[in-house]
Amino acid sequence: MLRSLYNWTMDKAAHRHAQWWLAFFAFVEASFFPIPPHPLLGLMCLAEPKKAIRYAMIATLASVIGGLLGYAIGHFVYESIGVQMLALLGLTKSFPQAACYLREYGAEIIMIKGATPIPFKLLTITAGFIGMPLLTFIAASVVSRSISFMIVGVLFRLFGAPIKAFIDKYLGLATAAFAVAVVGGFVAIIMLSGTGSETSAKCAHAPPITATA
Repeated sequence: MLRSLYNWTMDKAAHRHAQWWLAFFAFVEASFFPIPPHPLLGLMCLAEPKKAIRYAMIATLASVIGGLLGYAIGHFVYESIGVQMLALLGLTKSFPQAACYLREYGAEIIMIKGATPIPFKLLTITAGFIGMPLLTFIAASVVSRSISFMIVGVLFRLFGAPIKAFIDKYLGLATAAFAVAVVGGFVAIIMLSGTGSETSAKCAHAPPITATA
C-alpha cells in the first residue's frame, strides 16, 4: 500500500502540472500525508536543474502553509481527528515526547527537528495541541522548511545531476548539520547549562496525554 502510494507520488514528476503536484504533496505532508515530497522534488530538480531553486521555494511555501493545517488539527480537533490521524501514521507513541520537547524548547525544536527525517506533521500537530504562539510557529516553520528543501534546490542548481548520488546518501546528515548551524549554538547552550540530559530523560518517559492535558 505504502509502496504503491510512493510510486504514484513519484509518477507526478513527469506530469505537465508537476509544480502544482509538488506544492500539493508538500502541503498535505506537513499535516497528514505519509510520503515526504523530497524524492519528488529531487526528481524534478534532476530533470531541470536550472529550476531547482524555484521548485525548492514552491515546496517550502506549500509546506509552511500545510503546517498551519497541522497546527489547526492539533489545536482545534485533536480529540476528534488528531488522535486517529496520529494512530494511522504510527506516531501515537511519539506524540507525548514531541509535546514535552516543544514545551521545553519551543521554536528551536521545530527548526532543528523539522529539518531532519522526524515527521514534520508530528511537530505541526503537536505545536497546535500545546498552543505554541502562532507567529513563533510560522517563523520556526519557515526556517525549518527552508533548510529542508532549499538545500536540495541549491545543490542541484550548483552541481546539476552529478549531485544526486550525494543527496540520496547524505541529505539527512547535511540538513541536520545545517539546521544546527542556523540556530546558532542552541544545542551547545543546552549542554553547557546542564539541562539537555535532564530534559531528554524527562521527555523520553513522558506519559500519554489527552486533549485536556
